[in-house]
Amino acid sequence: MDEDAAVATLTLVVDLAVTKTDALDVIALACHGEVVGARTPHPRVGLTAHEWAEVEVPKFGDPPPLAIDVHSTRDERHARGAARDLAAGLARLGWTAHLAGH
Repeated sequence: MDEDAAVATLTLVVDLAVTKTDALDVIALACHGEVVGARTPHPRVGLTAHEWAEVEVPKFGDPPPLAIDVHSTRDERHARGAARDLAAGLARLGWTAHLAGH
């Protein structure tokens, strides 16, 4: 998964104060995936062969929300489907996620 190859990105918003590491672990649990590049500047969780999630946390001292960027190398329709599936998986774990702007 090459972040430079993303052709579509959607953002899920979660109103929780959690660390990036914890958020990535929960995303991996929600989608039965694994964190790739955990100790790199750009860790991510694969959602499908063509979609992945990355976490953006607020700057120090800023309140939530947490932003989860869902990227796709295919198109926006596939990114939206992966984001919907991830939001449903997070909901099963007690997190509420919605698409930014919705």
